[in-house]
Amino acid sequence: MKPISFIQPSRNNLKYLKWSYNSIRKNLDPMHEICMADDFSTDGTWEWMQKISKEDRNVKIHRNEGPERLGHTILYDTLVNDYATNDIVMIYHADMYALPGLDEMVDKYIKPGVVVSGTRIEPPLHPDGPEKILMDYGIEPEEFDEQKLLNEYVSFKKGTTTEGIFAPWAIYKSDFQSIGGHDPLYAPQSKEDSDIFNRFVLAGYKLIQTWDGFVYHMTCRGSRFAGGAKRNPTGEVFMKNRETDEWLQQNNRSTRNFIRKWGHFVKHDALMKPIIPPKYDIGFVVKNCTYETLYELEPWCSTIYSDTTLNITYRNEEQQNTLFDLEKRVQNYNNEKNNDILVEFDGRKLTPHQFNYIAQLPEIITDSGEEGEMELEIFKITINKLKTYEEELIKCW
Repeated sequence: MKPISFIQPSRNNLKYLKWSYNSIRKNLDPMHEICMADDFSTDGTWEWMQKISKEDRNVKIHRNEGPERLGHTILYDTLVNDYATNDIVMIYHADMYALPGLDEMVDKYIKPGVVVSGTRIEPPLHPDGPEKILMDYGIEPEEFDEQKLLNEYVSFKKGTTTEGIFAPWAIYKSDFQSIGGHDPLYAPQSKEDSDIFNRFVLAGYKLIQTWDGFVYHMTCRGSRFAGGAKRNPTGEVFMKNRETDEWLQQNNRSTRNFIRKWGHFVKHDALMKPIIPPKYDIGFVVKNCTYETLYELEPWCSTIYSDTTLNITYRNEEQQNTLFDLEKRVQNYNNEKNNDILVEFDGRKLTPHQFNYIAQLPEIITDSGEEGEMELEIFKITINKLKTYEEELIKCW
């Protein structure tokens, strides 16, 4: 079997990290390396990591000394690039329990140009889906029914593979590095996974999800649900509307940055294989534009030309939330317009119905199939060039 370096950043997740570490050591081959990063935790994580690294020669540890959080977007890559000593690395959440045979299934399918995902068994904290198995073996380590899971997980094996991708996923370190790893645009977290999955597909990597290698995943611990999971009096678990303000704000920033980069929301099929619409160079030309309209529209184009007097105010306030240069993206209405495609409209007439067309512009432009002008409700669309740019997004900044 080829050795794997498990990549595990953690912030104030000590009880889950201990639970996860123990599963890797109990259920998988001891040859595998575990690379852990403490993201300036205050719950004793670093002290525990230091202790474990002295007892386990196959543990590598790193600490962000703070005072600011770096997030797993950055720390994944620190561990891969600076600590992992094996050719194969596996992005692995701190709230995942490795079931026996996971490493064997990775070994079975992994090769250069292939990304292998395990299948998640999860308690019912989120909606069900065909890409995972919904089964409740506990929502916290304190109530985890390990023996029941070990007795039953074999029954979930299907002897098949699909083309989706989700953590835990394994890849050759050289393949990860050749496209630049995770994009720091999304630091500290959120959407960095969807971004790199798109780039894997564009780079031509094959995606394999094995339905014979499993993890039990407690899901979204840390910054999103910092208080852990809970049950109501009838025993049902609930997470909805319990997200931390920190996570909600960062998720909004990362979503806007994902749209800036890709021109669309995250898209995938039912089994989590990415769907990547074409990326066009689109300029919005907007009359009667307010600050609020500018805020909503700016991520959806390459350049916005607006007649609001608040362009500079918007650039100054929003620049802290993105690595994109808003001096280039936000222009005055009368500036020269060199975009391949121009979309002109009156901002006063923009309704939620019309905004749906904004979100579907890549598909609308592709369906048009030719250069020229067309009108769609309030929009005048001028297609000067049908060039697409998604291939330029494979590598990071």
